[in-house]
Amino acid sequence: MNTPIIRYILGHVLRIEGLLLLLPCLIAVYFREEQGIYFLLTAAICILLGAVMTRNKPQNSIFYLKEGCVATALSWIFLSIFGCLPFWFSGEIPSFTNALFETISGFTTTGASILEDVEELSHCALFWRSFTHWIGGMGVLVFLLAIIPMSGGSNINLMRAESPGPSVGKLVPKIGSTARILYGIYFGLTLLQIVLLFLNGMPLFDSVTTSIGTAGTGGFGIRADSMAGYSVTLQWIVTIFMILFGVNFNFYYFFLFRQFRKAFGMEEVRGYLLIILASVAIITWNIRGMTAGIFDALTQAAFQVASIITTTGFATTNFDLWPQASRTILVMLMFVGACAGSTGGGIKVSRFLISIKSVICELRSYIHPKVISTVKIDGKPVDQDVVRATNLYFVTFLLLFSASVFALSLENQDLVTNFTAVAATINNIGPGLSQVGPAANFNFFHIFSKYILMFDMLAGRLEFFPLLILLHPTMWRDLAANTNKKRQLSKFNK
Repeated sequence: MNTPIIRYILGHVLRIEGLLLLLPCLIAVYFREEQGIYFLLTAAICILLGAVMTRNKPQNSIFYLKEGCVATALSWIFLSIFGCLPFWFSGEIPSFTNALFETISGFTTTGASILEDVEELSHCALFWRSFTHWIGGMGVLVFLLAIIPMSGGSNINLMRAESPGPSVGKLVPKIGSTARILYGIYFGLTLLQIVLLFLNGMPLFDSVTTSIGTAGTGGFGIRADSMAGYSVTLQWIVTIFMILFGVNFNFYYFFLFRQFRKAFGMEEVRGYLLIILASVAIITWNIRGMTAGIFDALTQAAFQVASIITTTGFATTNFDLWPQASRTILVMLMFVGACAGSTGGGIKVSRFLISIKSVICELRSYIHPKVISTVKIDGKPVDQDVVRATNLYFVTFLLLFSASVFALSLENQDLVTNFTAVAATINNIGPGLSQVGPAANFNFFHIFSKYILMFDMLAGRLEFFPLLILLHPTMWRDLAANTNKKRQLSKFNK
């Protein structure tokens, strides 16, 4: 394993995090909050440590998918550990475990919180808490590739290890240019939402934190009632942008460069929008008697469907009180998730399309054994490796999901709480039902269960395999072998 390149990447990640930690320092200066000193201290630690780790550039800059997965998993773990330090140092979240839970939930864009009263946090802490969503939404390594040229021609392995979805490719020949295009679209949509919210009466600080939380499809609110206290107009703006950020960003690329046939020919996007429309229609009809009228029911249904399918996690009402049919639809949407190549979590619409079409092809082969049928998406045959990877993903998802629900059951909580807590964290959604509903939080879980849920958040965001590869014993044996080899060469040279 090429450990020097992994160290080099981790060093750059820490330096980037250190620079980003300076933004909440500016917020603290503006609001005259003493908590900013803890963000400045953490920023200094990250920049100094990152500088030490990147001091010597590796001679061999080529890395394969294995190194890409390990670097990605370690990057997210480092990000979370160092990112939680300001909360812990300042005492705003006195428990390290709780501070780490909140930060992992932020970076993975989950939005599950342990805070009893979020409004007690300082403005700089509220900003950093929401900003972690924006950082994690597109991915810190994608950002790294966008601003730092890395040679070796294997940078796609970093993007594939971090980006959600069955497959990741290049929009343009150079991976760095692809990363810059993606971040340009991401930043542009975020800025547009900030402007629209502010022009429609939302305070500037609220507009910024809400928009960066929406962009990363994270869902950390800065008010105890999440989005319920804002006007209907503001709720509809957030609803629309949640849906927009759940769309495959390739759609926007094709649209901007006037490749309209490719853009509107994307089956996944059409399927995603169809699921949203059908879910909103059913829930609106189902809850119409519980609201002030059909428009109010439509507003609530559209907001919550958009929030759940994009795995954002904002709330305007306690949907745990809705009829059973509506709650069931929301739980199903937790698993479906958004499009591949978006900032949303979940299993992804494209995987369900591939699986459904695989079943249809299999049935067709039973009826017509001599006919060769292939799975096609957007009119193009899907590679068998992608179909195999999709099936493997579902199996891995089921195993980890079942193991996590069982681990949480040792606390003797009710099944709905355990089931939806795991569903909400492994799919990076945030709120579940029962004791982890939109009006509750995750603080009642014991430390053991919190670490299980933290693992689920990271595993779900990285789509399992980077984290599982990091935990595989073979990786550690390879690392030990490489270390011993270096020691022997060092002794020989002496």
